[in-house]
Amino acid sequence: MVTYEEGISTVKRGFILLGAITLCEVGVALLGKGYLIPGFTLPWFVMYAMMISMSLYKAYFIVKFFMHMGYEVRGMAMSVLLPCCLLIWAIIAFFQEGSSWGQRREIIQKKNERVVQPLNKSTGMIFQLKVVSDKI
Repeated sequence: MVTYEEGISTVKRGFILLGAITLCEVGVALLGKGYLIPGFTLPWFVMYAMMISMSLYKAYFIVKFFMHMGYEVRGMAMSVLLPCCLLIWAIIAFFQEGSSWGQRREIIQKKNERVVQPLNKSTGMIFQLKVVSDKI
């Protein structure tokens, strides 16, 4: 059982920790894009890895202490956390599917640039495809 004073202390420490991590995230973003030191930028994969790791730690901290999953039995905690992992997987899958759809749409638009023109009656064909561009 946690006393009232211990609860207040935990909330204060959590607030300070989450605030400090958020300020670090903002600092990494500003430093990585070259706003703090002109001419200095971080590689995108370093900046993204740092920001994702800090965000994941904040999410872990919030779930453990403020959602009280740190005090639950393992089965209960997993019944909440595993669907969250599936949600993250679904978001990644939807982005991948959208990217694939966009690429296929570009191919179809290039194919639609072909022009249909009527032919001479001497060939016996009514229409013939005339390719405007060879790049498909």
